[in-house]
Amino acid sequence: QVQLVESGGGLVQAGDSLRLSCAVSGRTFSRYSVGWFRQAPGKDGDFVAAISWNGDVTRYGDPVKGRFTISRDNAERMVYLQMNSLKPEDTAVYYCAMTLGSSVYVTTSDYGYWGQGTQVTVSS
Repeated sequence: QVQLVESGGGLVQAGDSLRLSCAVSGRTFSRYSVGWFRQAPGKDGDFVAAISWNGDVTRYGDPVKGRFTISRDNAERMVYLQMNSLKPEDTAVYYCAMTLGSSVYVTTSDYGYWGQGTQVTVSS
């Protein structure tokens, strides 16, 4: 049973930074790619970022390019999302997800395991 647990969300002001963490248990974490997605109230979910099994390949959604950085620590079974220069439009529930593949995917259907999400609220 794979379990993903996000943490690090909160209420911040525009321009501030936050680091989200995702703890993964239950499977050989180091073999698989992991992604972050977000969903704001009343909107479709957005792809935020993804990272390959060894960290060599990363991809970002256009709205967060240059501001967010995804990383992972396979020894600690952790994935991180460093979010800088936050904007009110970044307000959403952020989800960590894992795929049983080695490629870096950007669609939700490619991910089979999901966390419960962590709320990020950015005030103007």
